[in-house]
Amino acid sequence: MNDLMNRIQCNLPEFSKGQRLIARYITEHYDKAAFMTASKLGATVGVSESTVVRFATELGYEGYPHLQKTLQEMIRNRLTAVQRMEVTNDRMGNRDVLQTVLSADVEKIRMTLDEIDRDAFHSAVEAITNARRIYILGVRSSSALANFIGFYFSLIFDNVKLVHTNTVSEIFEQILRVGKGDVFIGVSFPRYSKRTLSAMKYSKDQGAKVIALTDSRLSPLARYADHVLIAKSDMASFVDSLVAPLSVINALIVAVGMNRQQEIEGTFNKLESIWDEYQVYEKLEGE
Repeated sequence: MNDLMNRIQCNLPEFSKGQRLIARYITEHYDKAAFMTASKLGATVGVSESTVVRFATELGYEGYPHLQKTLQEMIRNRLTAVQRMEVTNDRMGNRDVLQTVLSADVEKIRMTLDEIDRDAFHSAVEAITNARRIYILGVRSSSALANFIGFYFSLIFDNVKLVHTNTVSEIFEQILRVGKGDVFIGVSFPRYSKRTLSAMKYSKDQGAKVIALTDSRLSPLARYADHVLIAKSDMASFVDSLVAPLSVINALIVAVGMNRQQEIEGTFNKLESIWDEYQVYEKLEGE
């Protein structure tokens, strides 16, 4: 954020009157500007779309999308719940909510597929497959993702520990013995959890392999991770979009499962017998 504002200040004397209006709006309303198209930003401050594009290039960016992406990356952990609500209202307007939200989620999956590091993914799969113990932590909305990972990994392995997050002290009590040969999976998206960061740092210091599932290489989780899995989320809504992260998790579980295919077949054969004997699932007519 400081780098962007410094660029604006350094170029201010060279800006045209219209570009100064853009600069002032971004400085004062960066939380909204980050999610406006060039056309919308121009209309908001009273200049043409081409003026907005020239503004971006004069700051040294390849174009407006590059400036917008930089601004979004820099502020992703600064938006309060109220700001996120305001941005959501601005973006939605009178548009169909169902169409808009589902289309945005489809786009997040597409972006994730384009940008995810395949080598990091395969390295994470290998580390998990060979881990002595597997620790999984996700806080707040990310706890749903952590629970999903924990559920399926517990069917594949007998060395999985889903870390519960009632208090900071309880987290460290649960990961006290983490060490070399273990894997710690930390899951967090804006606004990033300090508890998850602290647990990841501790685990790395103890010699464990650390895997981060987060939204960007600028995420603070990347500092402590051996393998970073990037999944795009929508930070400009008061509801966290976790569709792309869940899709990456699905791929991770499938890939790990394929490495343990023989053991999994035996496990599920036994489980099917147990489920049938204790009537775990409702049977449909004719079954």
